[in-house]
Amino acid sequence: GLGFAVHYSFYSYVASVVEVSVKDDKLKVHKIHSVIDCGTAVNTDTITAQMEGAAIFGMSLAYYGKITAKDGAIEQSNYNDYQMVRMDHAPEIHVEIIKSNDKPTGVGEPGVPVIAPAILNAIYNATGKRYYTLPLMDHGLV
Repeated sequence: GLGFAVHYSFYSYVASVVEVSVKDDKLKVHKIHSVIDCGTAVNTDTITAQMEGAAIFGMSLAYYGKITAKDGAIEQSNYNDYQMVRMDHAPEIHVEIIKSNDKPTGVGEPGVPVIAPAILNAIYNATGKRYYTLPLMDHGLV
């Protein structure tokens, strides 16, 4: 299934389309296509890298993003007990940068918030089932 989402922050516009499949109640993200309008693209390689990292971080939040506390202290302290998407689960990522003569705008954060809703919309498109809470690991999808 395909899912779409749009986001605006730091004076940048971002849209993402995510392609997923769900087999035996397990989610696989195959591709992420993201487009950013960030004004004048000063360094396209850096913008592309930021958007690729944002896609992986956004996936990580959608899949595993959960912080827990016990006895007043956060239980997660590092990557050994806070799971992130790793290379074996990373999808193919495509980034398009809109050409513009406007002043440069943000590229670090704007690519993150659009990913989870695009994934959720893709799951709905693939299965007909709507999920309203994250992380998806709590639903047994990852």
